[in-house]
Amino acid sequence: MPDTLPPWRPLLKAARHREGRSPMSRWLQLATIASDGSPRVRTLVFRGWRDGATLELLTDGRSAKAHELDNEPRLEVCWLLPKARCQFRFRGHALQLDPQQQGHLEQLHWEQLRPEGRALWGWPEPGAIKDPNANFPEAIADGTPTPANFQLLSLEINSVELLELSGSPHRRRRWLAEDGWNACDLNP
Repeated sequence: MPDTLPPWRPLLKAARHREGRSPMSRWLQLATIASDGSPRVRTLVFRGWRDGATLELLTDGRSAKAHELDNEPRLEVCWLLPKARCQFRFRGHALQLDPQQQGHLEQLHWEQLRPEGRALWGWPEPGAIKDPNANFPEAIADGTPTPANFQLLSLEINSVELLELSGSPHRRRRWLAEDGWNACDLNP
């Protein structure tokens, strides 16, 4: 991680802290573009940061979002933190890491998951017609090799907006990587 974090990172950390132990403090919405050009939004779980502004999320490599990001890497993430009364919007793109680095990082994330959390990657293909006889394991044991469909999404963020919903008027700020992450106040 660089010596200095982007100035919006401590603000996000403080907002997440105000959420307490709520699982919602880790849920964010990822917007992608489908192959037909339509927008797609889904909720994912925050997994961490790499470097100053690379957001890490996990997905099933067989999912539509994985294919959408392969075809169109530009994306937006919305992270609403209701108790903190703020919303962060991130814009950026999905990174294509070299296979060795990708595999190493995926292995680290796989090992950090609880057995129940790993279970999702043992389920049948997401979005396929459900087979009533399909196996949906409840856990995958420690020491189990990382499955081929386990995929780390590395999202390089280049624009951040923060909308603070307390007070009147609300406060809105933007940081751009190309401007050295200098803050710019915007109308809410």
